[in-house]
Amino acid sequence: MILTGLLVAALGLLGILAIGFTRDPGVVTSPLVGRPAPPFSLTSLDGSTVSLADLRGRPLIVNFWASWCLPCRAEAPLLQRAAADFAGRGVEVLGIVYQDSAENARAFMHEYGQTYPGLLDPDGRTALDYGVFGIPETYFIDRGGRIVSKQTGPLDWASLVRQVAALAP
Repeated sequence: MILTGLLVAALGLLGILAIGFTRDPGVVTSPLVGRPAPPFSLTSLDGSTVSLADLRGRPLIVNFWASWCLPCRAEAPLLQRAAADFAGRGVEVLGIVYQDSAENARAFMHEYGQTYPGLLDPDGRTALDYGVFGIPETYFIDRGGRIVSKQTGPLDWASLVRQVAALAP
């Protein structure tokens, strides 16, 4: 009887683990998913102002990053590729600089050939509004301004393509 109970418990645990292995560990449940993206109006590294309201109607990939973040360096070429490859579908990539200087951010973007906007969040308010707790973090926002998904940690191409497909079919 005890052996049967242990066997049932072990099989239950194995089932839970099996389900967990089928999910992308970077895609994180967030209370923001399905809700309107928190508004922002930020200054870009080139001095222009970019606001979420001005981008309404366009699917967005919003990535929080910093020059000192090693995983951010690993995903930088991927985000530039996404900006180029998905532009034809109307998808726009935005990088929000997290706890870094404008000088370091400019050098980083130049080093990796990034052409999409790098936005300064000097007081960290936007990061707080989005619930950023570690970088890189990426939010996928649909044409209606709702957050479709959140990726914690560096992106990989397959995950990025899958999330953009859900964002901009």
